Formats: sequence, C-alpha cells, structure tokens
Amino acid sequence: MIKEFNWAARVYFEDTDSGGVVYHANYLKFMERARTEWLRSLGIDQSQLKNERNIMFVVHKMNIKFRKPARFNDELLIKTRCIKVKSSSLVLDQLIENSNISLIEAEVEIACIDEVFFKPTLIPKKIKELMETL
Repeated sequence: MIKEFNWAARVYFEDTDSGGVVYHANYLKFMERARTEWLRSLGIDQSQLKNERNIMFVVHKMNIKFRKPARFNDELLIKTRCIKVKSSSLVLDQLIENSNISLIEAEVEIACIDEVFFKPTLIPKKIKELMETL
C-alpha cells in the first residue's frame, strides 16, 4: 500500500503573476519544499548527507500536468507519494490540491548523486528503507 505525505502551503502575492494566478514555475517550488519536508519527516537531514557523505538528491526528470490555477491566498495541499525506490533513484507522484480540487499532477524522478563528481551513487541502505515506508 502506498502511503502519502501531505504538506500545506499558502499562496502569497509574490507567488502570483500579473494575472493574479500562481506563476507556473512556482509550483515547482511548492513541490520541492514538500519533498524536503517529506525527507525531514523521515529523519533524513539533507545538509548532513551532503556534508558528511557527499550525497545529494536532485530532480532528474519531471512530467507535469497543469489542470487548474491557484490564486493569491489559496491554501494548497501538496501530496507526495513514493512510487518506486531504485538503487540510485526514486520516483514520486506529487499532487497539488486546493479544497480537494486537483490543480497540478507531477511525476518526479529524483537521482541520488555524489556531490563532488555529480555522478549517480547508491542510496544508502537505511535511507532507502525509510523511503520505502512511504
């Protein structure tokens, strides 16, 4: 069974474009923050991984569908589900909703890389096991 991590965010004026809706690139920021909070909820400290093990998680590929716009002051719910964990990458589904209405759907492939050489590296076993719980 796939579990879900939920994270709420409010739309601020700075997130919107001249039309009063969230600028398309800002949805990526909301999803990035939700992924960071997901890792934090699992006890994974990205700064510590980078500083102590030279490991970073980076977006390798993203497929995104824009369904409806979010507007100033909307309270968004960003849902993150881990679909697959491989040896050096993982696939997440991320949804952004407003009042149970789907706004954004994205499939995100995250690569685990060595931060010195920027080459793929294995996800540490303990971290992989934690990720598989969601």
